[in-house]
Amino acid sequence: MSLPLPQTVKGDSASERLQNIGLELPDLPGNAYFVHHRAVDSSIHISGQLPYRDGELLDQGVVGRDVELETAKELARHAVLNCLAAAVQAVGDLDRVRIVQMLVFVASTPDFGEQSQVANAASELLIEVLGENGRHARTAIGVAGLPLNSPVEIQMVITAA
Repeated sequence: MSLPLPQTVKGDSASERLQNIGLELPDLPGNAYFVHHRAVDSSIHISGQLPYRDGELLDQGVVGRDVELETAKELARHAVLNCLAAAVQAVGDLDRVRIVQMLVFVASTPDFGEQSQVANAASELLIEVLGENGRHARTAIGVAGLPLNSPVEIQMVITAA
C-alpha cells in the first residue's frame, strides 16, 4: 500500500490554499431542472458538474479520440472546482467541506483505460486545497457519452466538517 499524497500547498485555510495555486471558485448559475446540492441527513449530494468556466464548456469530445489525457485531467480539475463551489453553497465555507465520495465520469473510447488518471487530477486538487478533508472514496468510470458532449463530469457526496 502506498502512502497518501502529502498536502504541499501552503496556507492557513482552504480558501488561502486555493488562492495560492491561482484558482478561485466560480459562481454557479441556477438551473430550472435540478439543484446543485441536496442534503439528506448529514450527507450532502453534489449534482454532476461539467468543466465550465465563465459559463462556457471548456472542451467537447471523447477522451482517447478527440481529447488528450492531459486535457482531460485539466478538465477534471475545472469540474471539481465547480463541485467545490456547490459544496460551499451547501455548507457556507470551504474550510467546512469534507469530501466523502467522488464519482468521475469520463467519456472515453472503449480501449482508453486511463479513467483513473483523469480522476487523479481532481483528487490531487482536493487534497491540495482541503488537506485531510479532501481525501475521499472514489470511482472513475468510462462512459459512452456525457451531457453536451463533455469529456468529464464529476459528482460528489460531502459532509460539513
